[in-house]
Amino acid sequence: MQKLIFFDIDGTLWDDAMEIPQSTVHALHGLQARGHKIFICSGRAKSNIRSEKLLGIGFDGIVASCGNHIEMGGVRLYENILSPELTEKLVRVLSECRMPVVLEGPDYHWIDEVGFEDDPFVAYIFEEMGQNAIPLRGYTEDIRINKFSADVLPYTDYETVKRELGAHFDFLEHESNVVEAVPKGTSKATGIDWLCGYLGVRREDTYAVGDSVNDLDMLNFVGHGIAMGNGSEAAKAAAEYVTSGIHEDGIFRAMRHFGLLDDIK
Repeated sequence: MQKLIFFDIDGTLWDDAMEIPQSTVHALHGLQARGHKIFICSGRAKSNIRSEKLLGIGFDGIVASCGNHIEMGGVRLYENILSPELTEKLVRVLSECRMPVVLEGPDYHWIDEVGFEDDPFVAYIFEEMGQNAIPLRGYTEDIRINKFSADVLPYTDYETVKRELGAHFDFLEHESNVVEAVPKGTSKATGIDWLCGYLGVRREDTYAVGDSVNDLDMLNFVGHGIAMGNGSEAAKAAAEYVTSGIHEDGIFRAMRHFGLLDDIK
């Protein structure tokens, strides 16, 4: 029976240097050869999933922006875009509270120019996305986003941000000072649930592999949740199975553990 297998990107498919182990590629192609479908399932917005070494693997689809964007074969099946009114409000509140933000949309990112000077990931976004990464200079009507991420700096009024925007967003606090804000009621799990309904696949025939706080919902939701050995303690606690680290053939070993690649070495 066909299975759907979902893979986080950072810390799961590739490491901090964006290197993908050959055993991972081998496993992904092996899954497809056996009739299963493989999906990227990321907190990243679609506009920031563009590396050819990643997309060149040939995934069947992408669940992006923590479940707020779904596509297969390059066709957008589902999209949740924040309203202009809410987007305008969050830009204003974050500016007033001195919380530098990355607004994450399916086609573009809008990024604060002040506050990220020492953030290597923001520097990477500008380099990787080129003209699709736009300096944020206040709200404009062309801003279309699914979610946002922001940094909590020593001078940030984070409590006011949560008070003003908490009715609209869940705030996922990562181990560093990064906060990921996802629209209420959405997650990687809701994206997977939507796709299962669209494809007519049972929840028990789904697998997910992840490593961090924004993977917890999907690890709990799918039939079989798998945490990377290099993942957070929270991810490991949420998972049915903890595999080895990314460079210890973690994905390949996990697929073998669940009998999805029994016939290959």
